[in-house]
Amino acid sequence: MKSLRFLAPLLIFLVVGAFLAVGLKLDPREVPSPLIDKPAPQFELPRLLQMEGLVGTSDLRGEVWLLNVWASWCTACRVEHPLFNDLAGKKIVRIVGLNYKDASADARRWLREFGNPYDVIAVDREGAVGIDWGVYGVPETFVIDREGIIRYKHIGPVDQKVLSEVILPLVSDLKS
Repeated sequence: MKSLRFLAPLLIFLVVGAFLAVGLKLDPREVPSPLIDKPAPQFELPRLLQMEGLVGTSDLRGEVWLLNVWASWCTACRVEHPLFNDLAGKKIVRIVGLNYKDASADARRWLREFGNPYDVIAVDREGAVGIDWGVYGVPETFVIDREGIIRYKHIGPVDQKVLSEVILPLVSDLKS
């Protein structure tokens, strides 16, 4: 009976350790999104660079586009930003920015410093639209098809490999 008393904590420790070991091997960027292959959540938000007017998902219907969720306070956003600047120059796909939980003045200053790859930027000051889109943090990037269906979600900064091996081939397929 005494040996069972000592075995119980050991068994609990082993079970918890097994779960931790499995969890540590998971890639946080591979969080499955329940929104893939579902209609993109609708939004209509103020524009960052125009003092009046709104931008919304209905304005983008009929074209393939990327939604890049970013903020001036996001250091990881600086890593991917040159790739989006380069992509914007090639005019392959429309890039829409969703400025997330940010001060507009800070976001404008950030764009002046690092460049503006976005065709249009929506302002999500409170983060409600980000929640609708299942945003875990910034940066996150989505590929949306002509019918407004989310086809891909990337968590974290986009790198050249993801851009050239996943996003651009998908955009090309969706456009054809």
